[in-house]
Amino acid sequence: MNVRSLGWAGFEIEAGGCTVVVDALADPAATFAALGDGAAGAALPAVVPAVGTGAAAGLLTHLHRDHADARALAAALADGAPVFEPGWPGGEDIENLALAQAAAELARAGLDRREVAPWESVEAGPFALTALPAVDGLGDPQVSWLIEAEGARVLHLGDTRFHGWWWRMARRHGPFDVVLAPINGPAVDFPHLQPPSPLPAAMEPEEAALAAELLGAERVVPMHYDGYALDPWYRPEEDAGARFRAAAEGRPFEVVALAPGESLELAAPAAA
Repeated sequence: MNVRSLGWAGFEIEAGGCTVVVDALADPAATFAALGDGAAGAALPAVVPAVGTGAAAGLLTHLHRDHADARALAAALADGAPVFEPGWPGGEDIENLALAQAAAELARAGLDRREVAPWESVEAGPFALTALPAVDGLGDPQVSWLIEAEGARVLHLGDTRFHGWWWRMARRHGPFDVVLAPINGPAVDFPHLQPPSPLPAAMEPEEAALAAELLGAERVVPMHYDGYALDPWYRPEEDAGARFRAAAEGRPFEVVALAPGESLELAAPAAA
């Protein structure tokens, strides 16, 4: 299995000549488009497109625009390939402002969207794909994605908060060869979420290191950092990469930092 970073939280995973893409992002600048001129000058993350154009499935951890880019999915997916995503939360429109842009773009793209629930498994090509629990810092539905093929397990944590599902996830579906973990711990102050909370909307570096240990990860690829600093709406932790490496020291996993376009090759397990 090959795990290729697409930048920010996007990954392309290949096994047996087949690929799936997770949270691919083609247009970082569109993420804060709803803020209008207030989004000018945002520090944007570096991203690259998926190499393949015939992916068997697209996986979305949630419908925030930096994780659910219809253009990136349309460019990467084979015709008719499904897009798996968490269920719609219901409620009033104002509750779902953070989801509206991505949902509208995905609908216009005509993609085959399929809702999944936590602990539900689906298949695409050689991949077994399982939605595992996650907790969104804005109160929007989110899952983590377990991608299995060729005897390897890769777990993409989206931009989850720290939560208490780690032990169940490890017991039911571990061990994990690679955990892709968010580390930028942003504080957010969006117009529809008032009064704002000073607590991080995704894991901080130290929380991510602890979560990886609780999951029993063999390797951890830090993601979801170095981008989107936009005061006052989105304020990520500074020096997240260095803080994560410091927090990982002495823990029983290897840190593998991947720049956009770089890959991690996982060898197939030896035959018994």
